[in-house]
Amino acid sequence: MFIYSFSGNLASLFLRISPLPTIVEIWKKKSVAQYSAAPYLATFLNCGIWAFYGTPIVHPNSLLLLTVNASGVAFSIVYLFAFLYCSDRKKRFKVALIVLAEVVFMAAHAILVLTLAHNWKLRSAIVGGIAGVCSILMYASPLAIMKLVITTKSVEYMPFSISLCSFMSGLCWTVYALLPLDPYILVPNGIGALAGLAQLVLYAKYYKFNKSVEENSRVDMEVGMTEIDLSTHATKPSSEA
Repeated sequence: MFIYSFSGNLASLFLRISPLPTIVEIWKKKSVAQYSAAPYLATFLNCGIWAFYGTPIVHPNSLLLLTVNASGVAFSIVYLFAFLYCSDRKKRFKVALIVLAEVVFMAAHAILVLTLAHNWKLRSAIVGGIAGVCSILMYASPLAIMKLVITTKSVEYMPFSISLCSFMSGLCWTVYALLPLDPYILVPNGIGALAGLAQLVLYAKYYKFNKSVEENSRVDMEVGMTEIDLSTHATKPSSEA
């Protein structure tokens, strides 16, 4: 049991670290380009709720669950700060508003649970259910990026390390949830493992054609201009007698 729990925590730790190269690139360029804040926002909320779930007053004997998600909150704060700093004013305001809403939600949720639920079994059921929904949202957050990959045939904005770690983390926690059965951990992480696998399949399909989105757009523009130019020449009347 400890081995599976430790493996899940290790996989989760790698998942938390995996966005670091992307964040470093964003910081160097001082631009978020077409990267989405959704994964960092979803991870911040997810880890915050799971860290609360792992506390002794909600779900006893879950120290590893508490520690790995507390570290996830810390990493998410760093990533969100860098994303906000490098965003334009409109995107910065939108992301900051979502972060504020998440903080208010987590605080209100914790206060209500501790006030109204008077035993750890009821608290575990309430917090576990909400945490499961948050996990599903976190694993579903790359869907917009997957759509971008299919549209542009480029995996530039879907880093392989994040997809791999997402799959491994979901898989490890799925196995952990089976021994003994914990549906609050099993369902979202089972979905997470499938979502991670879908990203890896997509990556395998498009990595050979890994042009940047900007390059693809430029090629499309050049093709469009060529077609217009050819059409113009084709319809231009001859000046010869």
